[in-house]
Amino acid sequence: MTEKAKPKQEVYTLLIEVGRKPDDGLPEGATGAGLMCYASGVDEAEAVRETVAVLKQAGLAPLDVTGYGTAEERRAQGHDIPDEEAALMARALAENAVIVAQMEPFFDRDDG
Repeated sequence: MTEKAKPKQEVYTLLIEVGRKPDDGLPEGATGAGLMCYASGVDEAEAVRETVAVLKQAGLAPLDVTGYGTAEERRAQGHDIPDEEAALMARALAENAVIVAQMEPFFDRDDG
């Protein structure tokens, strides 16, 4: 394969919902978590596949993925991308990696 034939990598913003598994590292009492990730790929489908694979290797149980597109696509939709977020995206691209930027555990609210 020549260099010209190699597709261009881009970074995609993904929100992954994970459920519980034994030894998943989530806080006690959490029912799951939402993870904001930046993942490189030649398209969003590849970024999703790579992210799900990495999270499974890390002992997590991915349930759902929401894609928000590339930084360019997000800016076109009016999203503000702070410098810190842009730096994490650049790192994901440079390292051809999945970066978990934020994890928010979910807890059931029992207002009963």
